[in-house]
Order: sequence, then C-alpha cells, then structure tokens
Amino acid sequence: MDWRSLRIVAFDTETTGLNPYDGDRVMEFAAVELFLTADGQVRDVRAHDWLINPGIPIPPKVVQLTGITDDAVSGQPPFEKRAAELVGLLAGAICIAHNFPFDRGFIAEELRRLGRAWPDPLAEIDTVDLSMKVFPQAQSHKLGDLAKRLGVTLEGAHRATNDAEACGRCFVEMTRREHAPTDLHGLLDWADALGEPPPNGVIGRGKDGVLCFTSGPYAGEPVERHPLHMHWMLMAVERVGKGWRPRFPESLRRWCERFLKVRGAGRARQGGKGGGADEWGLDSNALPLPEARAPGGLNG
Repeated sequence: MDWRSLRIVAFDTETTGLNPYDGDRVMEFAAVELFLTADGQVRDVRAHDWLINPGIPIPPKVVQLTGITDDAVSGQPPFEKRAAELVGLLAGAICIAHNFPFDRGFIAEELRRLGRAWPDPLAEIDTVDLSMKVFPQAQSHKLGDLAKRLGVTLEGAHRATNDAEACGRCFVEMTRREHAPTDLHGLLDWADALGEPPPNGVIGRGKDGVLCFTSGPYAGEPVERHPLHMHWMLMAVERVGKGWRPRFPESLRRWCERFLKVRGAGRARQGGKGGGADEWGLDSNALPLPEARAPGGLNG
C-alpha cells in the first residue's frame, strides 16, 4: 500500500501548561490534512483550527507566548463539543506531530475525561525522531530550526495551524530527501513509527477501535493499561525440543517495542524542562537534546 495515497494529518495543540495530568488543558487544536501527488509532492492542504474553552484561566506567560487570551476562548465551545470531529480526523490517518507524545498526551487525557479513548491512527510519526534520524549532528531539533534546514516556511510559530502545516511539510520533505520507502510498512520501519499491529491474533482492535489484547491473561483489555505485560512479551521464551525460542513472533515483538517507545517515553514528561511557561515553547517547538539512550531502544 503506497502511503502517499492515504490520508495524512499533521496536528498540533496549544495548551495552558505542560502537564495534562495536573490540570492543564487544551486551548487550541489544529489539524492539517495533506494530499500528495503520485510522486510525493504536496498538491493540496485542508486546515482545521479550533479555539477551545479550557475552563481555566490561561497563565499570563502562556498568553505572551501564544497570543491566546481568556477573552479569545471565553465564547468558544469546550473540548467535549469538538471531541467527535477531532477523533474522526485522526482515526484511520497517518498522523504526524512534532514531539508526538506531548500532543497525544493532552488529547488522550481530554478524551479520557469524556470516557473516550485515543483513536489509534493508522500510523503515528514523530518529526522530532525523524529530525534526529535525518540530521543527527544538528544542535537543535525545534520545529522552527528543522523547517529552516528543510526550506519549509513557518510563520506565526506557537499558533497551532501554522505549526501543524509546517510539521506536515517537514515530514513530506524529509521522506523525499531521504528516498523513504513508498509502501506503508516500509515507511513505518524507516521512521521507527507505530502502525497497525501484525495480524497474528494476539493484539487487535476492540469494538470501539481501541487496541486490545485478544488472548492471554488480559484478553479484551486495552494494551495501554498493561505495559509490563508487553515488556514480558519482548522477553518471553518457550521450549522447543532441546532449545528455546521467542514465544511471540518477531513482527509482534518489534511492534510491542515501538509501542512502548512511542507511548511510554514521552519527552514532555521526562525531558529536562521545568514547568514554567517561560521554559515552555514545548507545545511543538522547543526540545532539549536527549540524554544518551538506554540499550534496547525502549527509552527513546
């Protein structure tokens, strides 16, 4: 399947702070659908941008950074009024974000408050990871710096629509320059990104589209609730004759490793940034260089 013919959605959030698990909320969401030509050039974009009433005051330094004021959002609908449309945009798409775990964390927490689950797109690709792959010697992997290196225009940074479109165009330009595989599975391997689990009956989608275990002790439960079991799946072996072999196929183990990396190692929570809005810029643009990675690729 040629991924260039599929729906590509680059998205971004602006938030009242850094921590969705400590009361910070989404105050703007933007998604840009990119449509490509057969040779991978952007032929059209379709933008979606919603100011959202976060239900809490916006800190002054966040106002200074983003330009979004309490007055600007006071008459806007709350997240719950946009949830269904947002899920529809992300579900079944190749989703792109700059520091994906940060934006996903906020959206997933907003959805959790409504009793809804993250929609699990067709693929989740982080342009921070791609920047590190394509430009390993770069001193900065901020979105603005990445855009400059690639010749992508970014005007009005720290507004979600501008950041989302720049992120999507940076992704397309990196795939073009690096001659990335054109089939979807090849793209996921190249980008070390998360896609659909292999069809071997161990992990699949439940009735609501959420990724669940289909067998074993947690059958029917979302995989996201049981990361330790997924770690065990990476290491589990079984006896075969006089020797031992991995209990689960390599394709599933690779998928589990990627899942744990993407969902369990969000830089927004374990990076070296403080909680002050003056250190923020993390919404999609500011990111310190990472520490040395732990062996095994699980702490990426």
